Amino acid sequence: MNFIIIAIMIFIVAVLMTMVGKGGGNFYVVILAMAAVPMHQAAATGQFILFSASVAAMVIFHKNKTVSWKLALVIGTFASLSALAGGYYSHLFSNFSLKLIFAVMLVIAGAIMLLPFADNTGAEPLKQHWGTLTLHSAHQTYHVNLWIAVPVTLVTGFAAGMVGVSGGSFLVPLMVLACGVSMHTAVGTASSLIAATACMGFIGHAAQGDFNPSWAIPLACITIVGGIIGGKFALQTKPRHLKQLFAYTNWLAAGVMIFNALHSR
Repeated sequence: MNFIIIAIMIFIVAVLMTMVGKGGGNFYVVILAMAAVPMHQAAATGQFILFSASVAAMVIFHKNKTVSWKLALVIGTFASLSALAGGYYSHLFSNFSLKLIFAVMLVIAGAIMLLPFADNTGAEPLKQHWGTLTLHSAHQTYHVNLWIAVPVTLVTGFAAGMVGVSGGSFLVPLMVLACGVSMHTAVGTASSLIAATACMGFIGHAAQGDFNPSWAIPLACITIVGGIIGGKFALQTKPRHLKQLFAYTNWLAAGVMIFNALHSR
């Protein structure tokens, strides 16, 4: 596949996925795999360019005060550490197994995106009890149920780091449902979480020698531009209008990945 075509596809993904807080690592890996890049190298490159786009978007969201840094610290700590382990231990699985795991994650992510998410920001505060963490940020109060948030975050981070995706498809609904934040805040905060997860996952892959700078650096520059544009669009667009479309494209990407896995086996 021509590099220019790959660059255009990745740029479009960077813009659209940044708008809904999903990162786009799943699509990056699919595109790179279709370009005959080995799966482990595709995962490492996907994490690197994902980190670049997320940092660019994070700057835009931060300027508009839609990032909850306290919430990002709590969720991001567990997600980034488990992503590091996932990236490092990915070599325990074959290319075929990683592709199938990746496809399953895409299907699950698509199903989650179709669930209706209510804005719980103005909800009545929960009764404080052991295992509930109350955070105050930007004149809002978040009640984080650690019994739900921590296990889901650990599993999501490990799986995301292993196959080279951000886990944003899981972290956004996690913050809305388990942490009680608004969708707008969840999307903004997700940018910082995705950046942390992608960075640690990339380090894990790079430690195994999977980093190819000749591909990763030029694509990273492209995704930085895409992340900036996507972040600005997100502030003017309601992400729920795009989530249904991305759910179906996730399933399409899962089908393509399964076909690619069976064809290359």
